[in-house]
Amino acid sequence: MTTDGAKASFGFRDVAAGEKAGLVRGVFDSVASRYDLMNDLMSGGVHRLWKASFISRANPQPGMTLVDVAGGTGDIASGFLSRADERMKERGGAPASAIICDINFEMLKAGLQRKDAKEFAGRITRVCGDAQSLPLPDNCADVYTIAFGIRNVTDRAAALAEARRVLRPGGRFLCLEFSHPITDGLQKLYDAYSFSVIPWLGEVVASDRESYQYLVESIRRFPTQEQFAEEIAKAGLSRVTYDNLTAGVVAIHSGWRI
Repeated sequence: MTTDGAKASFGFRDVAAGEKAGLVRGVFDSVASRYDLMNDLMSGGVHRLWKASFISRANPQPGMTLVDVAGGTGDIASGFLSRADERMKERGGAPASAIICDINFEMLKAGLQRKDAKEFAGRITRVCGDAQSLPLPDNCADVYTIAFGIRNVTDRAAALAEARRVLRPGGRFLCLEFSHPITDGLQKLYDAYSFSVIPWLGEVVASDRESYQYLVESIRRFPTQEQFAEEIAKAGLSRVTYDNLTAGVVAIHSGWRI
């Protein structure tokens, strides 16, 4: 979070709040072309299971509109539409649609190279925009998702307020984010892996050690599960809960616009 709009965290550094968005944009400009591959390598493929669980929590249905913020290459949006289509075959209804909003144009462009981009052409709208000021109308989404993106936002309170604004009454907010392991022993193992292996992979695979060093550090600066739940509730979302996956390495936070 920022303090009086003056400072924001960028990894372990504190920078001027106005500088963070540009610094984050530089990180993702650099890693966009290898982003999906690096996710597989860093997590051993487990990120796919986390995202599958996340999409299941969203309960995709025919006719729904998803707004996926920090949606990057579009794997959440495509997974959501695939699940909705399965249910449409079973019970009929209109096709679901998705809007991917990401501040990084290079990530959106990389998503067009995915195999599923053609499959859902015309049903996914890609918008280059800021989570803190979404270029979308009020009450336009049945579901708002943000996966591994909220920790890169300069002002989380503003982003959470925007999430509530674009949700229709009865709409659901879901956030998947790296969090804090539930035991000290697991935290020590996680730290050892994160700080030694992930930057090294970034250097070898993406030719960018510094960006992946930032990503590891940004996880450590993110609030605890309970603290982030409080932030979501302060934004006006209701029935806020969270569930730990992989013993708290990641967590899914949920809230509703009532």
